[in-house]
Amino acid sequence: MTNVPQDSLFIRSLHRQPVERTPVWVMRQAGRYLPEYRQTRQQAGDFLSLCKTPELACEVTLQPLRRFQLDAAIIFSDILTIPDAMGLGLYFSEGEGPKFSRPLQNAAAIDQLPTDGVIDQLHYVFDAAALIRQSMPAELPLIGFTGSPWTLACYMMEGGGSKDDFKKMITCIYQDPAVAHRLLSKLAGVIVTYLCEQVRAGVNALMIFDTWGGLLTPAAYLDFSLQYAQQIIAAVKKKHPTIPIIFFTKGGGQWLKSMASTGCDALSIDWMTDLAVARQQVGDRVALQGNLDPRVLLTNPQVIREEVAKVLASFGHGSGHIFNLGHGITPDVPPDHLEVMIRAVRELSPVYHR
Repeated sequence: MTNVPQDSLFIRSLHRQPVERTPVWVMRQAGRYLPEYRQTRQQAGDFLSLCKTPELACEVTLQPLRRFQLDAAIIFSDILTIPDAMGLGLYFSEGEGPKFSRPLQNAAAIDQLPTDGVIDQLHYVFDAAALIRQSMPAELPLIGFTGSPWTLACYMMEGGGSKDDFKKMITCIYQDPAVAHRLLSKLAGVIVTYLCEQVRAGVNALMIFDTWGGLLTPAAYLDFSLQYAQQIIAAVKKKHPTIPIIFFTKGGGQWLKSMASTGCDALSIDWMTDLAVARQQVGDRVALQGNLDPRVLLTNPQVIREEVAKVLASFGHGSGHIFNLGHGITPDVPPDHLEVMIRAVRELSPVYHR
């Protein structure tokens, strides 16, 4: 493992230590909004080949760092690498997103799901992480990530994305909760090893994406999503106590206090929750990341600058804020608009750290 850039703005902010200005990075910052990314993807042939070729994954991870003054990089990969390595046959349909050729149809399929050897199928992720860490600026941190067990399970049961809120997995938790827990438990075990291997390869922070946690009732969220995130965080922290972990439940604004109790270092907040309200609820237990509405980047420079100012003012004075979008950047954003946002954060945030 490389030396963690402990003095970077991003790592210091995750630990709620004083910083000169608010650090900024963007979810999906290596992606389709960049012409150079589209060129590299064409070279790879398809999205999965891009993920599975460490040299190309490294190239697209570095592309936004060359173009923008970002304070962290995130490894270029996908949350569905684990289900793919478990034999579900991941593929991507143009315009339709991810699909599995062998989705989980019943309890027997869940019980037969392998856990041994899964990590061996994922060496391309660790190889990419090591190559990126070696190739990127030494002072910038590299973020590794995973999907949460709940979010992965939703895709695995549905066979891909969903237009009806993943009703197969939702039905399963009510009808066969024990089966759902068996699946989630298997995933949690693999995820712990997956994250620890990313740390060994050189990542400096980790993020858990619980994209579909917001679909659940409060009781179901605690039972089927949060408790597994908590298990993962505890197990990773036991092995790597100094690695900061960011936890993100999209649509999880009503559960911030519970989320802050997982042992994570930061909560990523979507744009539906005011940062001032979030800060009031969690106090100084965790740092907060977010939370500009990604659609703001489709407007114009003046509006972008005004909205950045509102987000900074909403968090207010003091440390423990990482500026980000409330979700991933969309492919239709002009790169110049992201530049405006980053510049605004760098220019407007120092006043909040004096």
